[in-house]
Amino acid sequence: MKSKSNQIILLATLVMASLSALALKNDTQQPINIVSDNQSLDMDNHIVTFTDNVVITQGSILIKANKVVITRPPEKSGKKDTVEAFGNPVTFQQTLDNGKPVNGKANKVHYDLTTEFLTLTGNAELKQLDSKINSSMISYDVKKQQLKAKGSGNSRVKTVLIPAQLNK
Repeated sequence: MKSKSNQIILLATLVMASLSALALKNDTQQPINIVSDNQSLDMDNHIVTFTDNVVITQGSILIKANKVVITRPPEKSGKKDTVEAFGNPVTFQQTLDNGKPVNGKANKVHYDLTTEFLTLTGNAELKQLDSKINSSMISYDVKKQQLKAKGSGNSRVKTVLIPAQLNK
């Protein structure tokens, strides 16, 4: 019985993550808009830093943070940007293609566009309707559509699933 419930939890988690990846693909075709109280540019190191009341929108994606650092690698390196967002917490939301919202939050969000790998650390949470995952760290490989959540110390991973909502 325990194995069966673990399989259900894993399946539901993968479904939530897979749906996010589908909407992410559509949203990434939209323009990125960034509004903040302050912005600084380090041209030598290819770093743009946005601070204080940072709001990023792209399609249905909405991210709010205290600080966002975007690092752009040299042109011929074959690498893409990395984005780090810091907050108390950083929050984000996105509407999936099926109309369901996905919300998340963490103290730090790191996204590497080269590897398409997203990491939420510090009081991390992913939520779809009333189903959610809480952990000290949640990572998501967009290409492989694989989600991992890890606890630390006395903090364990907590998942709450509402079957009726997952089936809709």
